[in-house]
Amino acid sequence: MLAFYYDKSFEGLLCAVFDAFKLKKMPECLLSDDDVVPLLVSDSHHVEFRNSKYERVYSALQKKLSKIALNQILFTWLSELPESDLIIFRYICKVFKSNYSFETDFGDPDVLAIHDIAKKVNKEKHHIQQFVRFNAIKNPTSDEKIYFAVIGPIYNALPLTTRFFKDRYADQKWAIYDEKRQYGYFYDLEKLEKISLNDDLIVNNKINQDYLTDDEKVFQTMWYRYCNALTIKERINPKLQRQNMPRRFWQHLPEMQQK
Repeated sequence: MLAFYYDKSFEGLLCAVFDAFKLKKMPECLLSDDDVVPLLVSDSHHVEFRNSKYERVYSALQKKLSKIALNQILFTWLSELPESDLIIFRYICKVFKSNYSFETDFGDPDVLAIHDIAKKVNKEKHHIQQFVRFNAIKNPTSDEKIYFAVIGPIYNALPLTTRFFKDRYADQKWAIYDEKRQYGYFYDLEKLEKISLNDDLIVNNKINQDYLTDDEKVFQTMWYRYCNALTIKERINPKLQRQNMPRRFWQHLPEMQQK
């Protein structure tokens, strides 16, 4: 069994595709240097990352695939599912070997897997756009107000939503943080940048109440009472509610908290 070692980045994966065609060898598994080596591995190759290799493969993909198929590859990568990188690797190799429009060959298991995984990630992307709740917090380093939200999605779909939030909230400073993956994005009215947190802003997967502005605390209480007043107790349907609003988002929704 041949194993390819790479840096576990999307760009590195495309470099692995480049090396596979150059060496005329197809790996059975893709590993990082920290992975446990499977017992059946008898040969290995370390993929060297180079921008020239990544750009060449990606440029060729753009010529062979539609924009929808390219997005499906990206969505599958962001799923972070086990062996999703190997599925993408095999898919791309088959694309380059095929003389027809391979992306619609749903009889191939890798095409079907890419399609199904991308569909799930896209659904999570829309859930994030629907259920993000911003909280007005005080900037720890200044007196300015920032709208801050915490999420913990199943898939790493946050990068797919930044354009949506940037367009929708272009006139205010905001930040969205994925507490599950320990990173987020901050928009300062001009540019979007990736961030990480090292302080106590998030406690038990929730925003530390000490950072909320006084107005925010009042608004959250009023919003909860408003939603509670409109609720018709006799028509509550927990099963349907969970279908339309996954339970994993509830801890970040003010209207779902117990008062």
